[in-house]
Amino acid sequence: MFFDGSRYARVPEAPFTDGEGRAVPVKRTREPVSTELALVYQVRAGDRLDSLAFKFYHDPRKWWLIADANTDVLALEDLLEPGRLLRIPKDRNA
Repeated sequence: MFFDGSRYARVPEAPFTDGEGRAVPVKRTREPVSTELALVYQVRAGDRLDSLAFKFYHDPRKWWLIADANTDVLALEDLLEPGRLLRIPKDRNA
């Protein structure tokens, strides 16, 4: 279900029963890990999380580092409002 190296691969499953009584496997909520701030970036029109991850980490799959560092925003699309200041953390694997 998850690609090799996915940050969700080792997250344990939690039992969940849907409205019809069927057991549905879901992942437990993953707590964001605190990150060390590298810089603050002002969002521009047309920015995408994957392109920002490529710009700062040279890997578009690390967009989640930026999302996890900005916990004050609940919806990913709100992260990309032009003018918003995004916390860009240091790459954990660098």
